[in-house]
Parts: sequence; C-alpha cells; structure tokens
Amino acid sequence: MIFTDKNFQEEVLKSPIPVLVEFWASWCPPCKMVEPIIDRLEKEYMGRMKIGKMNVDINPVTAKRYNVKGLPTFIIFINGKIVYRGVAAKTENELRRVIEEILASQDEEVRV
Repeated sequence: MIFTDKNFQEEVLKSPIPVLVEFWASWCPPCKMVEPIIDRLEKEYMGRMKIGKMNVDINPVTAKRYNVKGLPTFIIFINGKIVYRGVAAKTENELRRVIEEILASQDEEVRV
C-alpha cells in the first residue's frame, strides 16, 4: 500500500487494524534493499496488519509531523498511536519478529 499526506489520516490513524509505515526515499540505498521485504510482508499479513510505504520527498508533511530524520524509518501505529519505531534497514526476520510481537499483544488484549 502507498501512504500519502492525503490518505494518512484515513488509512493509518483511523485503521481498525495495526499499520506499519515504512518512510523511504528513492535516493536511499537501504530503502531499495528493504523494498522486496515490505512487499512480501504486506501480502503475508494482509487482513491482520496494513503494511505500506510513504515517500518522504513526495509527502513531507507527515514525515515532518513524525520527526522522520533517518531512512528507512519504520513506525507501527495502533488506533493512531505509535507502538513501535525503528530506524535503519531491517532484515525480514527482524521485521517479522516485531510484527508478530505487536499482533500477539493485540490478541492478548482481545482475550482479556
């Protein structure tokens, strides 16, 4: 999914499921390295977590609002609140571990 300054409120902050946003730029080599990983995870977690990218050069308002300085920056939102923030390229296993922890904590809240 592609997130933009225009759709961020609706697609991310008001999402009924957790959302992972990768803030990236076309000139960022580590971002290019992570791109296929994000695409795979987006398909794998469809319906459980929304996963997508936001180009900071095209969408500077949101990047500034969340103080994105280094790229790539990964932020996971639940109900409009930040529950995870990571900067620098991550391996697929690192991202999967974070996603699974977030989803497991969501499942715990549902059971309580």
